[in-house]
Amino acid sequence: MGELPKRVATGVVLVGVAVAALWLGGLAFAALASAAVLVMFTEWATMHRLPLLLRRLGLAVLGVVAWVVAVAASPAEALMLLGGGAGLLGLFAGRLQKGTGRPMALGLLYCGLPLIALIWLRGASWGFYATLFVMAVVWGADIAAYFTGRAVGGPKLAPAISPNKTWSGAAGGLLGALLVAGLLALIWPGHANLAGLARLAVLALPLAILSVLGDLYESWLKRRAGVKDSGQLLPGHGGVMDRLDGLVPAAVAGAGAFAGTGWAG
Repeated sequence: MGELPKRVATGVVLVGVAVAALWLGGLAFAALASAAVLVMFTEWATMHRLPLLLRRLGLAVLGVVAWVVAVAASPAEALMLLGGGAGLLGLFAGRLQKGTGRPMALGLLYCGLPLIALIWLRGASWGFYATLFVMAVVWGADIAAYFTGRAVGGPKLAPAISPNKTWSGAAGGLLGALLVAGLLALIWPGHANLAGLARLAVLALPLAILSVLGDLYESWLKRRAGVKDSGQLLPGHGGVMDRLDGLVPAAVAGAGAFAGTGWAG
């Protein structure tokens, strides 16, 4: 199977599993989100060459954070636990091995914040639609950017970081995000009107931009680490971190936006 068919097939399976878990909600979605984040932290730790002890401690912190937000339904406590864990483990890591403190703390925040955001958002009154919106905007932007960039080409977006990304792809990604917002407005109760479409479109654009920045940030991390992919778990995509890099900032910002506006109930 060629690279593109493999990428498409894997993407279809991943989207199907994610939407099914999202529809079920509760512990099913929390379990999937937690599993993805634990693998993502393992890839982060490998990329930054963190000692095995630090990897295990980081996974333990993330597991407890997931339990607190999903089972105890205490996102505020989960945030405090994550922040405290990142700070303390960062200090411990720095003493254990020079140069590991900052990667340890950043890795926990990088993986833990979107975990809390997504589980909390799914638990809101309109959580299914709100979480689907955040995820689908990132998917739409990524897919549209990929195929637009391949078809149109043109000037590179950030050649020193990611030589394959183009400005045309970024523009296509924004249009893809707007298209997704429009489609979701049709199925989200209370949004199938001009005002609802405007609300979702206004939110979709910054989330799409953040997804691009998240992708570039992960590309920069890989370039620093001297690796092509964060892992080999997903055929055609690389690692879980490669697949979720755009969702990381979008999930955190999206949850914050929905919390501030009350649009998720």
